[in-house]
Amino acid sequence: MAVIHKTTMQPTKLELLESWLPTRPWYLGREGAVPVLEKAGGFRLDDPEGEVGIEFMVVADSSGDETHAYLLPVTYRGAPLEGAEGALIGTSEHGVLGTRWVYDGTHDPVLLGELTALLEGRAAPQAQSLTDVPDPTVAASFDGSGAWDASAAPGVEDGTDGTDVRLGAGAPLLRVVRVLGRGVSGARGEVTAGWHLPGGEELRGAYVVVLDPA
Repeated sequence: MAVIHKTTMQPTKLELLESWLPTRPWYLGREGAVPVLEKAGGFRLDDPEGEVGIEFMVVADSSGDETHAYLLPVTYRGAPLEGAEGALIGTSEHGVLGTRWVYDGTHDPVLLGELTALLEGRAAPQAQSLTDVPDPTVAASFDGSGAWDASAAPGVEDGTDGTDVRLGAGAPLLRVVRVLGRGVSGARGEVTAGWHLPGGEELRGAYVVVLDPA
């Protein structure tokens, strides 16, 4: 069970993301623009070992003419993740836990293992900011055919449509929908949840979809 500490992080999550987001191929902001971010939703999953924080965080960027909501699966670790230097978003000083290494979770095997467990009904989504409180608004479904190899190194490909993750040859493809509100056809499973825009509009849609392997 993850314990949610009411404390500070320096720099904050949003400050870390201000410089990281514009480097992503799916980011829609103008070149050279600085994102104007606020938290807009999300949920957590628990690491069975209790070592890694797992958060599916939504941020809304209102720096342009149109506000976009981005999905950011992130992990928080007490030490660097070996071989994942390119996935590091940054480090932050946590008021209780000390230095935390913050990663793009699509490269983190702990997040991916719990995401596939969620799709298969073996893990329960948790409230984003509360300890040991399930989030019943998050729904997951999967047709059950095919299998992911939890021991396989993830193959991750960032594109303009999102981030595709492969866990083993022939396994179903996991697509993280980075710009929320975009539809994906041919899904065999999905994780759906809500988010909100700065003006208060409540929305709901796919965070992650499962597709046939290419």
